[in-house]
Amino acid sequence: MATSERYTHGHHESVLRTHSWRTVDNSAAYLAPHLTRGSLVLDVGSGPGTITIDIAQRVFPGSVIGMDASADVCVQASTLARDSDVLNVDFVAGDAYALDYPDNTFDIVHAHQVLQHVGDPVAVLREMRRVVKPGGIVAARDVIYGAASWYPLLPGLDTWMRVYQSVARSNAGEPDAGRSLKAWALDAGFTEVESTASIWCFSNDRDRDWWGSAWAVRALESSFAPQSIETGAATQADLEEISAAWTAWVGDPRGWYAMPHGEILARK
Repeated sequence: MATSERYTHGHHESVLRTHSWRTVDNSAAYLAPHLTRGSLVLDVGSGPGTITIDIAQRVFPGSVIGMDASADVCVQASTLARDSDVLNVDFVAGDAYALDYPDNTFDIVHAHQVLQHVGDPVAVLREMRRVVKPGGIVAARDVIYGAASWYPLLPGLDTWMRVYQSVARSNAGEPDAGRSLKAWALDAGFTEVESTASIWCFSNDRDRDWWGSAWAVRALESSFAPQSIETGAATQADLEEISAAWTAWVGDPRGWYAMPHGEILARK
């Protein structure tokens, strides 16, 4: 594991709010046809658990384990599952580099927006491959930040992209991970890898408010803010410019933003 590895986003309320929007339909549609009833699934880096719980509902009476590095986030996800009456899912704290399961355990091992944050994604994929059954699927989806596009062309959003890329890499991550997933999977020992792409697009008033308002807060209050300053990627004035730009983007009815993602289905 890279010694400088650190999670860029942290677990501020504004971060969990955006992550809690995620479902199978908007974040794992490429995997949906393979979520068959009775399957045993491991969700690596499950975060607030919304995708995990959705998977559990689809594979019932199969079962799902959501694993995350943050024990506190696992508690929140467990509460959400109970409140949603989804009983075939458990959330546990763990390490993606050393999954606490025997070889050949799961039908599917899934990771959404995880590999961009680890220092050695090939090692994580090897570990995911170890615990999936022969013939099973390792599925991963990650953004390609450098290919994101938006309108209007606000200078503050250019600053945001520059700072985000710098901070993510200083944390040993790869913010353009989506374009490398296929190559990493092959390096991890897979020989059968299906690779696709999909896009998040935020344009209507509700979606702009959901994404942009969260980032207006994240720029100043989440872990991204002190990390930006500590690493020399930004000044406080830069962060205030970024926050103001996201607020302006939310308020502009012409606002449009697209984030492309790479996806893989790798069979053992």
